[in-house]
Amino acid sequence: MTERILLFDGVCNLCNASVDFVIRHDGKQRFRFASLQSEFGQKVLKEHELDQSDIDSVVYLENGNVHLKSSAALRIFLRLGGLWPLMGVFIIVPPFLRNVVYDLIAKNRYRWFGRKETCRVPTQEERARFLG
Repeated sequence: MTERILLFDGVCNLCNASVDFVIRHDGKQRFRFASLQSEFGQKVLKEHELDQSDIDSVVYLENGNVHLKSSAALRIFLRLGGLWPLMGVFIIVPPFLRNVVYDLIAKNRYRWFGRKETCRVPTQEERARFLG
């Protein structure tokens, strides 16, 4: 089975909404989740030599390969059900161009979408999909 882990900013409203979106569209429940702030998230970042203070991105791990920013988002779309994989066509756009938009949103995500005081708590039904 393919390992798919999405690490997200647990206090970011946009990031939490993105996790909710993936959960809704991941009919085969292949994705697992952890906040970047969690013990598990911190361990993964260290294993892949990523500094959380420098991470302004979703981190997507697929079979041990790390994907960041727009590359992570597009690879996630490719693995979802329905028509969402069509978004993957943008993977042909060079990352330095795609990430201009990604970085603008990431830089302003708290101001535009707000932030929580604490990390997201999964529902009872979601708990098995959350790591750490």
